[in-house]
Amino acid sequence: MGKSKTTKFKRPQFNAVGLPVNAVKEEDGDENYGDESCPAAELLEKLQSPSADVREFACASISRIVQQSHTIPGFLQRDAVRRLGPMLLDSSVAVRETATGALRNLSACGGQEVCEDMVKHDVMTPLTVLLRECCSGFEISLVPMDDKKSPVECVANEAVNLLWNLCESNTQALSIFNKAGLLDVVVQCLEKYPHNVELAISAAHCLHTVTEDNPELLCSVNTSVFGVMENVLLSSQESMAHSLLRALAAGTLWNIKGSLPAAHQAQILNTVVATLSQCLDIDAGVMIPKLRQAEEDRHLKTGAGVESETSRDFPVEEMGEEEEAPNPKLNGKAANIDYDVSDLLPKDRAELREATALLTAQQTSLEIIVNMCCSDDPSDDEWEESSSSDESELGPDGLCDGVSSLMSPLCLSAEVHGALIKHHIPKKVMKKTEFPNPEAINICYQDPAWKCLIKRLERVQTRALTCLHSILSTMDVESLGGVASLQEAALHLSSLVFGGSEMPNDAEFLEAVTSALRSLLQTIASKNIPQCMIPQQLMSLSEAASHCDVVSVRVNAVAILGITGSILAREEGTAETIQLIGNALLQIASKDTDLVVNGEALDALFDVFADGEEAEIAAKNIQLLPALKALQPVFKAKIRKEGRGMYAPQQLCVLDNVKTNLRRFIGYLEKVVKK
Repeated sequence: MGKSKTTKFKRPQFNAVGLPVNAVKEEDGDENYGDESCPAAELLEKLQSPSADVREFACASISRIVQQSHTIPGFLQRDAVRRLGPMLLDSSVAVRETATGALRNLSACGGQEVCEDMVKHDVMTPLTVLLRECCSGFEISLVPMDDKKSPVECVANEAVNLLWNLCESNTQALSIFNKAGLLDVVVQCLEKYPHNVELAISAAHCLHTVTEDNPELLCSVNTSVFGVMENVLLSSQESMAHSLLRALAAGTLWNIKGSLPAAHQAQILNTVVATLSQCLDIDAGVMIPKLRQAEEDRHLKTGAGVESETSRDFPVEEMGEEEEAPNPKLNGKAANIDYDVSDLLPKDRAELREATALLTAQQTSLEIIVNMCCSDDPSDDEWEESSSSDESELGPDGLCDGVSSLMSPLCLSAEVHGALIKHHIPKKVMKKTEFPNPEAINICYQDPAWKCLIKRLERVQTRALTCLHSILSTMDVESLGGVASLQEAALHLSSLVFGGSEMPNDAEFLEAVTSALRSLLQTIASKNIPQCMIPQQLMSLSEAASHCDVVSVRVNAVAILGITGSILAREEGTAETIQLIGNALLQIASKDTDLVVNGEALDALFDVFADGEEAEIAAKNIQLLPALKALQPVFKAKIRKEGRGMYAPQQLCVLDNVKTNLRRFIGYLEKVVKK
């Protein structure tokens, strides 16, 4: 029903210490932190101890305990936020670090409500002072000669992560960030990348978040900020952590592109895309086995066992999975929460930390490319912006032209288009859509600590499919490699859906792959390129989608049926297949519980049966006219009963257009019958 658009990715919240609330394994199944036995009261009382060691112990204990979701209310009821806030400026550096870590975990595991409570209790004031004192301490603290980090930088790392969580979840915190001039402070932390990449990555994550959709901040961006970002992009360190750092810096530069000096815009854009391209060049399927082997070799040399506290104390296989709770909203938009727990991994899992950084970098790079391909039109978040039933698209008989609803390319600037093509981004994105390397998957399964990477590998593939959808929606056939490349891509996407013994059932993957396949088929149809899906595949897709709870998956499947059917209607000897498609669409139009899907199915029927002898034969065989006449009053009543309050105005507008087109299409079919 019009353009198939990809919404922009919001920056996911980075929870480097805290675990997802639903993913935390209770360390003692018999331990109960209810009101009677909750240690909150005792630990919070210890915060007032004259002994710095006792205060540090209390903060560290709180930081650990609040990772278990059911303990958080006990702390909040006892004013934990208000009592921890002043500890950020404790006379002891160690207490500052653990107190900030406790608030960081509370903000990450407690979600948006806890973040709002922190802002309400003015945590931003001591946090701002702490960050400024840390940056002043940078100037006088010496860079350690061994592996130990500067205590000041350790405190700064916790503080930056807390700041990031608050700004991600709370608009008031973001406003305070702008007014307090904290941009320069976080940039100073970023500048520590040559010797403290952990702190630099935390700062880069924070900058990537606060610079997104924040025009108030743009006036604070000056040439020195650009200089730091460019230095990061041009850094030569080859570790996976530095690849992640460069990807985040590239995303930040894209966010602040409106403030770029005009004379340097093209050059910086090219550097940004080149950075993303280099990140995608790394083959995770090859790198993960290498890193795992390096870890084993290191343990053999040192005589240490591979098992660490991570695999003993935490359900690492569940780390990094997304929270099931509703996503918070920032500026009216849903924000995906994607918990990253790489900081939980002990230092003896350096190779695992590297693998985690690589997959995070590639996911981030793909999300940035998606945002490059998306327009900034606020209607992007609405369903199906334009309908094929608009008056301007109606045929001479008041009907939808057969393929007039096919997608037209969205706006993509010549500079971005050129940079993406120059660095072969479409081909590299296509490569990432392949199923994860079986060898890498097997290696991850062999060690509980590495098992968490499987979900990350799958997420990179899913993001690549979403990225491919965006690219297909914004580039012409020639830019995509020509007809042969499109046909090859169609076969590849079909194999992802139909290549296994069973249809995929992961909703996120299905949404991504059906969106990409829909965009590809739209492009193919617009150029009259032969389609590649056989009837059995179409029916399998329709059946699988009908059981999916995600509306967009069902909408995509219906659109794919409509696109394919409209192409077949122009060919000879296709009536039987068109009948299959028509029956499937009628079933969906009448039986699906969602009006959006009902409307998409009707719209697809208009496209498939708008014209052609094969379509007329199929329409007669499936009794399309009486079926639509029977469906018409039901559809109208459903709009009246369920439409108001349950669907957005944009959706209702499209549904009203479908209702009007249904009446016109019935009139058209009546004329065909009388011929």
